[in-house]
Amino acid sequence: MDCFQFEREHHARGLTRLAGIDEAGRGPLAGPVVAAAVVLPTEWAERGLPESLARLNDSKKLTEKIREELFAAIHAETQIHFGIGIIDAPVIDEINILQATHRAMNAALAQLSPPAAHALVDGLRVPTLAISQTAIVKGDQKSFSIAAASILAKVTRDRLMCEHDVRWPEYAFAKHKGYGTAAHLAALQKHGPCSIHRQSFAPVRAAQGLIIKE
Repeated sequence: MDCFQFEREHHARGLTRLAGIDEAGRGPLAGPVVAAAVVLPTEWAERGLPESLARLNDSKKLTEKIREELFAAIHAETQIHFGIGIIDAPVIDEINILQATHRAMNAALAQLSPPAAHALVDGLRVPTLAISQTAIVKGDQKSFSIAAASILAKVTRDRLMCEHDVRWPEYAFAKHKGYGTAAHLAALQKHGPCSIHRQSFAPVRAAQGLIIKE
């Protein structure tokens, strides 16, 4: 698949500063939702990716090791501009996970300087996005701009969950990253939720009779 096709189509319409947008962490029971916005150099759509990013792909299709290497390569490329938005569990509980995801996307976009002219968004259209957009189903597999955003969002969130694992080792956040695995659900029933659990999510609500660990 030509993963610069969408970029070139928009360049032909005069939209040359495109931000690929993706998120990580909509489904977990704990931790933040993280979104990234990435602007790749316009000329890459014609000449291709540099060697350091040759393995760029949807983050879900890559090993943790390759994701970490690509994360470092994206940071090392001075021609790449990016922003990362992080919305924590209390806000997710307050406004719901969908709105929190959209807020994280706008926060990521706001960090771009100069600002993006248009966004390529993974999945469905975001009604509240601050700029014009093109929604692409499975966009992280079809656009290198979105794939780069998926790497930044995923690795950023995974690292945060590993930090939380140090504070709350009883939940094993480093292993499941907050998703509702059998081990995580068992830990919730044994220990009750901690302060990064999403209290509005059903499995966490079911454990709320237990003491919440700060």
